[in-house]
Amino acid sequence: LLLLLLPLSSKPQKLPTRDEELFQMQIRDKAFFHDSSVIPDGAEISSFLFRDTPKRYFFVVEEDNTPLAVTVTPCDAPLEWKLTVQELPEEASGEGSGEPEPLEQQKQQITNEEGTELFSYKGNDVEYFVSSSSPSGLYQLDLLSTEKDTHFKVYATTTPESDQPYPELPYDPRIDVTSLGRTTVTLAWKPSPTASLLKQPIQYCIVINKEHNFKSLCAVEAKLSSDDAFMMAPKPGLDFSPFDFAHFGFPSDNSGKERGLLKSSSKFGRQTFSKPRVDLHKACVGNKNIFTVSDLKPDTQYYFDMFAVNTNSNMSTAYVGTFARTKEEAKQKTIELKDGKVTDVFIKRKGTKFLRFAPVSSHQKVTFSIHSCLDALQIQVRRDGKLLLSQNVEGVRQFQLRGKAKAKYVIRLKGSKKGASVLKILATTRPNKQLFPSLPEDTRIKAFDKLRTCSSVTVAWLGTQERNKFCIYKREVDDNYNEEQKRREQNQCLGPDTRKKSEKVLCKYFHSQNIQKAVTTETIRGLQPGKSYLLDVYVIGHGGHSVKYQSKLVKTRKFC
Repeated sequence: LLLLLLPLSSKPQKLPTRDEELFQMQIRDKAFFHDSSVIPDGAEISSFLFRDTPKRYFFVVEEDNTPLAVTVTPCDAPLEWKLTVQELPEEASGEGSGEPEPLEQQKQQITNEEGTELFSYKGNDVEYFVSSSSPSGLYQLDLLSTEKDTHFKVYATTTPESDQPYPELPYDPRIDVTSLGRTTVTLAWKPSPTASLLKQPIQYCIVINKEHNFKSLCAVEAKLSSDDAFMMAPKPGLDFSPFDFAHFGFPSDNSGKERGLLKSSSKFGRQTFSKPRVDLHKACVGNKNIFTVSDLKPDTQYYFDMFAVNTNSNMSTAYVGTFARTKEEAKQKTIELKDGKVTDVFIKRKGTKFLRFAPVSSHQKVTFSIHSCLDALQIQVRRDGKLLLSQNVEGVRQFQLRGKAKAKYVIRLKGSKKGASVLKILATTRPNKQLFPSLPEDTRIKAFDKLRTCSSVTVAWLGTQERNKFCIYKREVDDNYNEEQKRREQNQCLGPDTRKKSEKVLCKYFHSQNIQKAVTTETIRGLQPGKSYLLDVYVIGHGGHSVKYQSKLVKTRKFC
């Protein structure tokens, strides 16, 4: 196989061999093959087909009994391709000069004749023609895409035994699904003998999508780089130049500016760039033979493909793809709410809980009282499927909604991203029933630094217009007590009944009709010099339920 345009001679020739130095030089010069109809020996070429526009490639085999392998890889559309051979002419020149003729003249002499068909194929599989003993002649590879404009790759060699550019598949080339979860799938595969036996550098690339399996990595890359404007390719012979590859998704080593061919033209509408599609993901995992795909959607079918890639040649071979459906989300038990009774709810981090409230009697209004004990959470309320409320809740909140006869309410609670959520919720059709005490907007405790002594601290907090009972507690803590420890103790739903009696300072009733004056102060005595204390204030409602203000860390003076 002479794939470098070497001329024919009338004298007997040796079994064809490759001039490696010349070959390597020409392979490095990618432009040599960009618009050439010649297939190089032992190198993969990438090209482009316009729909219904056939393309023909040539190569010459000088001697009989030459090994030959040809591989055609369709990328994003099925191809029709045919390989034929024609005999070489007896005389190299009509004038008998003995000078070799150029390949172009040989092609003109021969291609008018019908060649012998060796192989043909139609489809989107990676297909091969392999022969251990091929006849001499001029070989033609004809390709056609009837579906759409498309990419393809061709590889041909006269030394298939020694080249082996494509990684070899194991005896069992299937991908096994070893573990299946709601959002994860674990895949395992057997290593390529090219890596395990020949010790060539192989890496494995996984492709995940929801549509179908892929036959080649070329098809994956074409899908990843596809764009609507990609198909706005110009017609051959009009405004298309062989160096305008950037317009059709081809990588180009030469920007084209030197030749003045890549112009910003209104014919193309706009500059096109690769735009990855969100439903197709590719991940190369090195030489691992097991990998867990995560962040999948529950109850969704995914297709998985594996490609062994030779990192030296950047050529790949596809394993037999597989598919799997992730498990369904565990059906959550809906919590039934009873009219006028408090329900405790725990939600894991970023978790979701569903509650249901179905009043027995007819009602004009329904009230939902919520006490979020830790971080803020999200609440949604639907009545007979219609969304009535969607809000974030922090602390104590109350929502009053218009009622409807025989209505059923579904409450969706979504936890915080920071950590687990704990809350108390009350649903009632009795509008006057208020379980949780009302709170001011600011639930911080203020400490007066100038009033600190070696044995006492003075603090203040806000109240409301509603008369409530306030209890203050103290607890000595270490000097290295930090904000993280303080945060873990911020469960506002833990009441005074969880505290030691020795930690209680006092309880008192307090309110003010003038909200601007609803402030109370208290001096806590009997403390030790230079010690740190954690202070908590609890407000207790008429129903006995309490809410804790934000804890305050104070320290007495060491010297007075």
